[in-house]
Amino acid sequence: MPGRAPWRVATITLLLSAAVGAESIDEIVVISDLRQRPLNEIASSITLLDEQQINELADQHFEELIKSLPNVNWSGDGHRARYLQIRGVGELEQYQGAPNPSIGFLIDDIDFSGIGTVAGLFDIERVEVLRGPQGTRYGANALGGLVYLRSTEPDGETDARVELSAASDDALSIGAAAGGELSSDVTFRISGQHYESNGFRDNATLGRNDTNRRRESSGRAKIRWTPSDKLEIAATLMFADIDNGYDAFALDNSYTMLSDNPGTDAQQSLGAAFRVEWSGDSADFLSITTLADSDIAFGFDADWGSSESWDPFVYDYTSASERERQTLSQEFRLTSIDKIFDDTTDWLVGIYVSRLDETLVSLNVGEYFDPFFPFGDTLFDPLDSDYEATNVAVFGQLDVELAPATRLVAGLRAEHRSADYVDSTGVKASPSESMLGGELSLSHDLSDAATVYGTLSAGFKAGGFNLGPAPAELREYDGERLWNLEFGVKAALQSLSINAALFYNRREDQQVRTSVQLIPGDPASFVFLTENAAEGRSLGAELELNWAISDRWQAFLSLGLLDAEFASFDSVVSTLDGRGQAHAPDYTLAAGVSYRDPSGFFASVNGSAVDAFYFDVSHDQKSDAYALADARVGYEGDSWTLSLWVRNITDEEYAVRGFFFGNEPPNFEPTLYTRLGDPRIVGMTIDWRF
Repeated sequence: MPGRAPWRVATITLLLSAAVGAESIDEIVVISDLRQRPLNEIASSITLLDEQQINELADQHFEELIKSLPNVNWSGDGHRARYLQIRGVGELEQYQGAPNPSIGFLIDDIDFSGIGTVAGLFDIERVEVLRGPQGTRYGANALGGLVYLRSTEPDGETDARVELSAASDDALSIGAAAGGELSSDVTFRISGQHYESNGFRDNATLGRNDTNRRRESSGRAKIRWTPSDKLEIAATLMFADIDNGYDAFALDNSYTMLSDNPGTDAQQSLGAAFRVEWSGDSADFLSITTLADSDIAFGFDADWGSSESWDPFVYDYTSASERERQTLSQEFRLTSIDKIFDDTTDWLVGIYVSRLDETLVSLNVGEYFDPFFPFGDTLFDPLDSDYEATNVAVFGQLDVELAPATRLVAGLRAEHRSADYVDSTGVKASPSESMLGGELSLSHDLSDAATVYGTLSAGFKAGGFNLGPAPAELREYDGERLWNLEFGVKAALQSLSINAALFYNRREDQQVRTSVQLIPGDPASFVFLTENAAEGRSLGAELELNWAISDRWQAFLSLGLLDAEFASFDSVVSTLDGRGQAHAPDYTLAAGVSYRDPSGFFASVNGSAVDAFYFDVSHDQKSDAYALADARVGYEGDSWTLSLWVRNITDEEYAVRGFFFGNEPPNFEPTLYTRLGDPRIVGMTIDWRF
């Protein structure tokens, strides 16, 4: 990677030169920012996708959208993407212990960090991905970045839509949405969708093709009341019922399963958000109240086989867990209208309080018998745990106009977390920790259309504790801090928009989760240990281009470059000094071109590529680099759209998760087992709008 740095700098320099003196296009506002500022005023790397862009990609779930996002990856440890990595920062799984995510995930202000299974894309009008620590805005749950989804807002226009899709793998979906006015000052929108497919797997043992099924339903209602020009009240209620199977790992790393006890990855979530915005004489007031209640069931066949697979050995293990999580949060903000300090400075102050309660009941069971060397073993490992955590934070931000074209932004957040944990094995913990983060950035407008910036930001993540037979000296681990130095350019030209950044991250006391198989022959006997690395570091770049070539032709390019490694780390499992971090590919690339004719005909082709990456920190196995291609063609009438689409045109086989351990008797030789991503799928969608 160091050898790539000169051409990165050259690229940024070229883009800066091209941006100077260019004319501007429509302003884009970032809604996930504290002040909802224009994109060019925010000194960090951000991807924005609007409703048109989301629809043109023809993706069903945020998981499928990830391939279009630079330096974003996901761990296929579960049916849908719930564990995300941004610039190499993020979790790979959570089987036990307290939730402590590094990547924030919000839908309509409701926190689903670490449980983003519910992120369907029907009637979503905006996706924002903020890369790097969000120490001022989101605190401990956004060490590496934030993903923010917003569904379509009530706008007072009376409209409705119905969308029907059918595809290979027996995929079907139906969605409907409608909105309008209830009175002159009350608007509403309701939407719902059901999607199902067989899940791209055949189970030879059971003779079924739906053990990895997808059954995903969601509904949403939004209402907005504007009793005066100074007051607006909005409420959102959402429900999701995800009833997916989980049968994704094959002994030969194929799409043919041999498990006799296929698992599940299900989630039922009810969420609500309540916003009150009031405009005063000198400041605006905002209150955001959210709550979410989720029931999550996760289980799998731990040996990935059947009695026929292992005959004459008896070898049968399963793992199952049921998790209940409730979150409640309240945030208050005051944002200045009148500037202070000689009319040069905007200010913002706020307070945030959240409460998380989670119970987990898990059970690992199994038996093993070797008839040639008479040996038997049984497993019955239940766990019942309760976790409670309270976060309190105060934050503030100053936006200082140093000159007509130069701005300084300083933000600071102080956060305190206290928690209580107890489980049926006798482990008790009551960690309490204070954390501090923020940012200092300087941006300068080269013209009305181009801005350059530099930012130093700090994010934080709370410490925690390990469960199971962890050594006493490793029972607890410390918090982590991430320092981010970033330089970038944002430009909105007449036909070309540019978002480019160079960054360097340093992670102090980096939390690293490793696993050890305690009992050979017992695939459920893993102990997960989180330790603090001395230091991690990453160097990289992001480039996003959107080019309106003409009235009919458009193109985009998304490139992420990343060199993320452990600068030093001696684990109880292995020494990782100088090794690359997990799920942190050296490059991610997406590009596409689309054509739209005035007659209504349209077509697009998109490609993406991901470099090889380490699957985990407990072994050195890597994925293969891969490339995917998608296409869409159709016709748009006055009130309807018909499209034919295909994902993964070449039917590429690629891995999204990998484990390396002994799972096959009698010798239990360590072997790499991978979960494959979705194969080719061909479909048709018709969308009516009224």
